[in-house]
Amino acid sequence: MISRKLYINGIVQGVGFRPHVYQLARRHGLTGEVANTSSGVRIHVEGAPESVSAFCREIEAAPPPLAVITEVRSSDAPRGGFTDFVIVPSAGRTRTRTLISPDTAVCDDCLRELFDPEDRRYRYPFINSPNGGPRYTIIEDIPYDRPKTAMAEFVMCPACQSEYDNPADRRFHAQPNACPACGPQVALQDGAGRAVAAPDPIAAAAALLREGQILAVKGLGGFHLAADAENADAVARLRRRKRREEKPFALMAPDLEAARRIVRIGTEEAEILTSSRRPIVLMEKRPGHGLVHGVAPGSRTFGVMLPYTPLHHLLFRTGAAHFTALVMTSGNISDEPIAIDNDEAVERLSSIADAFLVHNRDIYLRADDAIVRHAAGGLRFIRRSRGYAPAPVILHRPVPQVLACGASLKNVVCLTKGKHAFLSQHIGDVENLETYRFLDTTVRHLERILDITPERIAHDAHPDYLSTRYALLREKGTKIAVQHHHAHIAAAMAENGIDGPVIGLAFDGTGYGEDGAVWGGEVLIAEYRHFRRAAHLAYVPMPGGDAAVREPWRMALAYLDDAYGGDLFRIDLPMMGALDAARAAAVLAMARKGVNAPP
Repeated sequence: MISRKLYINGIVQGVGFRPHVYQLARRHGLTGEVANTSSGVRIHVEGAPESVSAFCREIEAAPPPLAVITEVRSSDAPRGGFTDFVIVPSAGRTRTRTLISPDTAVCDDCLRELFDPEDRRYRYPFINSPNGGPRYTIIEDIPYDRPKTAMAEFVMCPACQSEYDNPADRRFHAQPNACPACGPQVALQDGAGRAVAAPDPIAAAAALLREGQILAVKGLGGFHLAADAENADAVARLRRRKRREEKPFALMAPDLEAARRIVRIGTEEAEILTSSRRPIVLMEKRPGHGLVHGVAPGSRTFGVMLPYTPLHHLLFRTGAAHFTALVMTSGNISDEPIAIDNDEAVERLSSIADAFLVHNRDIYLRADDAIVRHAAGGLRFIRRSRGYAPAPVILHRPVPQVLACGASLKNVVCLTKGKHAFLSQHIGDVENLETYRFLDTTVRHLERILDITPERIAHDAHPDYLSTRYALLREKGTKIAVQHHHAHIAAAMAENGIDGPVIGLAFDGTGYGEDGAVWGGEVLIAEYRHFRRAAHLAYVPMPGGDAAVREPWRMALAYLDDAYGGDLFRIDLPMMGALDAARAAAVLAMARKGVNAPP
């Protein structure tokens, strides 16, 4: 007989790892114990040498579906005299080294139960198991145990508690375990937030969508604004109310086959769509797709995702309301963070939504849907968020504990620890108080659950970005300004495990330049610490400053004027005839005189 102690780190909490270890130990006839700790999972096993060896091999070779093991430390241990194998209460918080699981889609086993009339969770919109469901957005602290999640207020009924305590049950030690008798509940409200009596709130919500109404639907990481993608009036009203003139709306299709009818889906796209992460995937529109023009005007692609919560599946499979696809866009007014609280949603979205489909499980941290595309042989992120955050990028060497505060637009923060770079979910454009507060909340949450105290604070070199001001207001940590395009190139290097020097190309619109001008088309000879600007696109005036970002035709006009001068209006371009002559003349005057037109 031998004894071994194992310490396992990675995404090993909230993914059914302890029950998996328990079942594995029992199968191999071993005794001992397993516990969550702030450093991951601790295991002590005792038994025959060949059984212990087989157990250790299988732990690494076949972990639970959502687990990601990054480190296993194993050593001989004194005998503990165990007579059985047990799961012990989580150890207290010490130095945190474990990783946090992103939110994932409901698993196939739960879906089968969801639509089984004989199952006690039939049509229960919060069905979950260790193999799928909310994680990051409901965790307040670690170790990952129910009292430290948004499920703390829901006391398990005897039936759920029995599953939780039964080693043979697939919900053994599943922290968010719940059922209709003891778990969260869904409710329908009108546009003013008043309760609407409905025997089946989800069926009533689906009927409203079919009638052409706009619904605010509470999901995993926040609210969506939903509308029938085949209803031109509903989509037009959603655009008008959300103040979103042209930017494409995201779509949710009921299943893969339905998605194939509206977009061209290759093997790789199908794998991404059906993965447990369930991102929005950008794909080419299929001719005759049947959706209204207003969903994605002027775009060759649709952004499509599949249902990832039980509530989404129920919306598509309820009553007579059959949808080819639903618009599922972020529940916010443009430029504001996504709403997560029921009262907050009514306050902020009542001017957009005709009704609200809400529930009473709190969301601790908002997370928009991730947006990806398959290109150049791999998965490319447009927006890295729900399903991926806060899973780390693995660095090729250890680094100090750093907080990187990001730029102004499409902000994401990053915290580093050892060889891990933890990227937050999408925060958005840090241009107002609400998003600034979201940035601060996200940083504090990640610092707490990852146990990181940054020694250095990196920020964009632009002095007026709110993210820069946030960094400079931090009391502790050495502040380091980073040139915007150097940051992009260094990030690409880190993501691909490359050391410098490299030739880095950054065509990124705008960034604060070291010469005081606006940079945007750069060729840098770069290493992580340093760079040299080897070449760049020629300077042209940027008429109106930031207004040119919101109205790109201003830059087009400035470039044409720089190239053609007074002949620019003789060029046969559709753009020229579409411009308002008086506005075009005013913009050209600004550019030529250098008035409010930085280079």
